Amino acid sequence: MRVGRWMVVVWLVIGGLAAGQRHYYAHFDGSCTKFATIGLTMISGPLNYIGLNPTANCKAPQPSR
Repeated sequence: MRVGRWMVVVWLVIGGLAAGQRHYYAHFDGSCTKFATIGLTMISGPLNYIGLNPTANCKAPQPSR
């Protein structure tokens, strides 16, 4: 069970490094799209290094006037 936990941690760290190399943290503006793209990149982990480039498009509902 411990090996599985470490594999998940390493997987997410590799995904976080991939997001950092793509400068997602430096250009983070708090939008839904940026947040989702960073999350997808972290979850996809090492797959980023074999050509996977996950991106997301989302629109948050606007408050009524």
